[in-house]
Amino acid sequence: MPARFNAASASLGAGLSRRRLTLPASVNTRRIVWRYAGAVGLYHLVALLALLPWFFSWTGLLAGVLGITVFGTLGINLCYHRLLTHRGLRCPRWFEHTLATLGVCCLQDTPARWVAVHRRHHQHADEQPDPHSPLVSFFWGHVGWMLVENTDLRRLGIFDRYAKDILRDRYYRWLERGFAYPGIILLSWLAFFAGGLGGGLLAGDSWAAAAQLGASVLVWGVFARTVAVWHITWSVNSLAHLWGYRSFDTGEDSRNNLFVALISGGEGWHNNHHADPRSASHGRDWREPDQTYLLVRAFASLGLVRDVVVPNRNLRSTREQQREAA
Repeated sequence: MPARFNAASASLGAGLSRRRLTLPASVNTRRIVWRYAGAVGLYHLVALLALLPWFFSWTGLLAGVLGITVFGTLGINLCYHRLLTHRGLRCPRWFEHTLATLGVCCLQDTPARWVAVHRRHHQHADEQPDPHSPLVSFFWGHVGWMLVENTDLRRLGIFDRYAKDILRDRYYRWLERGFAYPGIILLSWLAFFAGGLGGGLLAGDSWAAAAQLGASVLVWGVFARTVAVWHITWSVNSLAHLWGYRSFDTGEDSRNNLFVALISGGEGWHNNHHADPRSASHGRDWREPDQTYLLVRAFASLGLVRDVVVPNRNLRSTREQQREAA
């Protein structure tokens, strides 16, 4: 096994950071943000219906599994993260907006809000102002940070500082207004249920059986899938700042975590990402597979993506620096 992965194995066993942070000074733990807490609670409760036999169908299960890639990988990883936040690639505006709408259906907030919070994370990674460092606690870094008020993350202030470029786009401004964002969410519910219902009727099922199929597709394809994508995304914030190996000395606690990389489509090569944030590829070589980047290259071959930022090969890993120094 390569020395790099011997070090990785040791780091996975002893990779838990010993540093501890206090909550950001702008956090008020006595004020619950109910629009987030309520949505997180509701989706988890409805997703539990997937455990009941009445809501199971192979069609629903397939919708949920494929949805993780369609909405999570394309909407969040490729669009929200690598395209909008870090500008690691470019694409036609219609295609960008299509991908962004898939991201909206993951219920991880509007593109401008997601981008602003993530850019703030990079500016203050694992320092007290970091919105979601798990060095406060695992629960805080995973989900707790969004459930209570943080005045530094109020929309007007954080947008002005971190998301001006996003809000120059009329579509993203529209998503911040009134019913636009929740309207897309509700329409996605209707589309999944109607798709299952219509499919059942076309297959010759009774109305009752078709409605049951529609309910199954809704529960699996929307609620269970959204909860799965949430925890996959959140694991990058939590697990990938606590356990894993570090190829680069980045001045914070980001880690390359194989488990997170596999479930997230390559987002778990998080130390690489913090070292080279504009790169559209988070894996540095074949030993760090990056499914999201493979999709980027596929879209590029179709002419849908251009100006792809590749990894900076002049960036020297800690091990390479030590070898050169010796």
